Amino acid sequence: MAAPSLSVPELAARLNELTRSSQKEDLVLVAMTSIQSLTIAFREQQNREEAAECLFESFVHILTKQLAEIEVFTDSPDSNRNGQLEACLQLTAECFRCLRNACIQCGKNQSHGRNVGLIVPTIQILQFLHRLRHFQSDTLLAAFRCGLQFLGNLVAGNEESKHNVWKNAFPDLFLNYLNHSDKKAVTYCCMVLFTCLNAERRADLISHTKGVELAETVIRICRREPELDWAFLIVTDQFLKCPDFVAMMYTKLNNQDRIIVLDLISVKLSEVLGSPADSDELTAAVRMMQFLAGCFLEKCMAVLKFASATDEEDEEALIVIRLLDILCETTSNHEKFSYLQNSPGLLETVVELLYQTHFAGKQSRNIFSVSQSLSSTPHTSHPAMGFKAHLIHLIGNLCYNNNENQDKVRELGGIPLILDNCSIDDNNPFMSQWAVFTIRILTEQNMKNQEVISQMVHQGVADSAMLNNMGLQVEERDGKLYVKSQGKSSTSS
Repeated sequence: MAAPSLSVPELAARLNELTRSSQKEDLVLVAMTSIQSLTIAFREQQNREEAAECLFESFVHILTKQLAEIEVFTDSPDSNRNGQLEACLQLTAECFRCLRNACIQCGKNQSHGRNVGLIVPTIQILQFLHRLRHFQSDTLLAAFRCGLQFLGNLVAGNEESKHNVWKNAFPDLFLNYLNHSDKKAVTYCCMVLFTCLNAERRADLISHTKGVELAETVIRICRREPELDWAFLIVTDQFLKCPDFVAMMYTKLNNQDRIIVLDLISVKLSEVLGSPADSDELTAAVRMMQFLAGCFLEKCMAVLKFASATDEEDEEALIVIRLLDILCETTSNHEKFSYLQNSPGLLETVVELLYQTHFAGKQSRNIFSVSQSLSSTPHTSHPAMGFKAHLIHLIGNLCYNNNENQDKVRELGGIPLILDNCSIDDNNPFMSQWAVFTIRILTEQNMKNQEVISQMVHQGVADSAMLNNMGLQVEERDGKLYVKSQGKSSTSS
């Protein structure tokens, strides 16, 4: 279509005259050409700036009439009137398309649309269009797609519009279109939802009975449509800022969706760890980790299913692996997450789980057994590969510069257990390195732990050559054995 020959004010005046003088039967015919011309004109910023509030009043007039028509078709479907419905949908789609263009990066038009009351009829029409899913039509698709895009452009950077849209669209409109079969509708709905959310509206998710249902729907979109960025942003940049909501949501998710959430939490925590986090963001991450540590304590023994089951996709066990990965990553940042060293029961549970997996590996041949071969093993792609190494890594992190936890590992019998896992193991890459890391942390400024290792050497339980490979050496002074780091003359290593 060629560029409009009339200016925006002229087109607006013509549309106003036509819509107020025409009967509903010929409204489509007389208004469509002017609206299409405005749609083209509004591709240019200069033209958008020329729009006056009276133009948006004309759209309220048109859409109110279309709303009444669509409501009739929705309540009383009649295949003999499909032609009339199609014409109604064409006009509705073009109105939304024009309004969508009018609001692109134009705060003035966003305010005009809000002030004249366009939000309510738009949302009402979208709700009725959702009920017309039995009517197969490209025009119907265009109508609700453009309607959602209009809302997205209306709220972009405009707090008052966000408030009004949220008040009228939450939760039902969002739930309807997040669950829609049309992928573009889902995308546009996610865009509107993401743009509207803030701290106050995240609180609405907690207080409203359908808030968790909405969150579950977004998580399912993340799993079903991994390329849909808006859904992932809703989770990482909105949901995860509210630990109480994450906890409420997580407990109601199925295991598949929990895995998705844990993967997204891991991504978000990597951002927090890798950059200076503001105080609110760090506080949210800390509270979230407290919750996840509790989840690990509750479910961690599920990983032992891998010792007997042939199914490598047990979801409960996979969740434990994700949780352990997250705990290892966060506790590696002592500055931000040192409080996890004092998480009740965490260290004890990790040592016990290391014992259980180590014992399971000796009882039968499984992923927890030590495997040493020059070729690839059958467990190369097993999800529990490296699990014991990560347990040892976590023990080291929890004991870093923490004498109380160093003593606790000794009292739990963890030192011999870790030394028994120092060999090369194809099922646990880098396990010997993590064992070295952890033993050095356990013996740092801790004479009693050094004595345990010295006694093990004296009794022949521990090999001094192995300790040398770990950067430690045992020496005798005044009839006693001491452990020290190689190259240091003091007994405090």
